Amino acid sequence: MSFFKELFHKTEQILWSAFLKPFFFSFDPEKVHHFVVGAMKLFSPIFYLRKSFYHFKLSGKNHPSLEKEVFGIKFPNPVGLAAGFDKNAEVYKQMSSLGFGFIEIGTVTPVAQDGNPKKRIFRLVNDNALINRLGFNNDGVDKIVDRLRNRGDVIIGGNIGKNKVTPNENAKDDYLICFKALYDHVDYFAVNVSSPNTPNLRDLQNINDLREILFPLIKENKKRETKPILIKISPDLNDSDIKKIVDLSFDLKIDGIITSNTTLDRNNLKSKKKLAIESGGLSGEPLNKRSTDIIRLIHQYSNKKLPIIGVGGIMSTQDALDKLKAGASLIQLYTGFIYNGPSFARNINKEIIKSLN
Repeated sequence: MSFFKELFHKTEQILWSAFLKPFFFSFDPEKVHHFVVGAMKLFSPIFYLRKSFYHFKLSGKNHPSLEKEVFGIKFPNPVGLAAGFDKNAEVYKQMSSLGFGFIEIGTVTPVAQDGNPKKRIFRLVNDNALINRLGFNNDGVDKIVDRLRNRGDVIIGGNIGKNKVTPNENAKDDYLICFKALYDHVDYFAVNVSSPNTPNLRDLQNINDLREILFPLIKENKKRETKPILIKISPDLNDSDIKKIVDLSFDLKIDGIITSNTTLDRNNLKSKKKLAIESGGLSGEPLNKRSTDIIRLIHQYSNKKLPIIGVGGIMSTQDALDKLKAGASLIQLYTGFIYNGPSFARNINKEIIKSLN
């Protein structure tokens, strides 16, 4: 049986590399994304069959050596899907069947919004990267909550933000609205103050503004069973500011940090200048080193006491291992999944298992 399972996954990888990836990469990235999400919803029984028949030993999702308890949650494996792919909580069960140990939905805002004008996603194939300036496009927290009511055993992170029209001085209200609405439907929260695609949002990484946002969430959290709260930060912060956020996390008893969001840095890109200078956040391979360096910085500065979710530029199984070695408790994929296809999370899990032996 294991032979046929391995054959299935090898066939899946060949199909992706030889046919599906070239086909998908010939179309607009956002249109492809909507097509894929729609197809996953339409053919969801196939994903559930895949999960039940192939998943147990092949993906490593349920392999006991991969299980990890972080900030009070028992994760079946440390490989998660980063926020931005399943913004509206439409395909988290299908994505779980591909070997992801947890899914982060969002970014979610109180009121639905369309995001920035299209075209707003660009592939930088020569750099194994993407640029996006989506701008928190989502269906709004109420619709997203409805889709999470029957989530089953999938571990869900709720990535929350503010609406574009909400001024920064009122941002704390938007975060609290999302926090309250999602509370009973997610396992942890990611406070997103680091997207470059909502005007002035990154200003909220200032310690005083960040404290203003976190206080109401912490107060509300104490009224309930308490859910882990993490801060998602920008890779463009200097090391001094990152250390201040670590200090604030200890001061407020924040449960962890997600590093990192997309970058505005455009140094040393190979892609054509016209494409490389598109506004928005850059993700993928060019972000890998900086993201890993920040993980190492936080891990060392916090004396290994602050859990870290490492995300940014994981384009190979070795990139994933490097982030875990640098101090990440968990990791997340997005651009690497787009480039490597449906077997990527499973392949990383297999390499993690090998590294533990």
